[in-house]
Amino acid sequence: MAIISDYITSDLIVDIVADTSVDVIDALVGALDTAGKLRDRDLFFDAILEREDAVTTAIGSGIAIPHAKLSEYDDFFIVIGIIRDGVEWNALDGKPVTIAFMVGGPDDKQARYLQMLSEITMLAKDETRREKMLTLSPEEIAALITEQGA
Repeated sequence: MAIISDYITSDLIVDIVADTSVDVIDALVGALDTAGKLRDRDLFFDAILEREDAVTTAIGSGIAIPHAKLSEYDDFFIVIGIIRDGVEWNALDGKPVTIAFMVGGPDDKQARYLQMLSEITMLAKDETRREKMLTLSPEEIAALITEQGA
């Protein structure tokens, strides 16, 4: 059962111009905060950076999946950042990141959390879809993800 499409909305797909991965993370956290998804912006931002410091979330092929789980949340949320010029992110394959999927949510729903990360990874492995996402509007990206059952 696909679940990430339940959390994808065009208002949480943002174009980002940034010089560093921390700038991208800050922009994504800002988008979540503006959308009313965060209870404490600074706490969530710090949790994302702490996770990033442990090991890079740049999985290769231009994709990063910064994520954090906190007890303050009852449900998951996703924001997608499109970084058309790419940004260095210490990726496993050395390539710059052009699409970042930030995931947040409760710390007590591990199975659902892992399923979401797995679905994002599968979505990101599709080179054609990745390249297409870099050319589409937020509404078109949301439709692409939803139509293809991610």
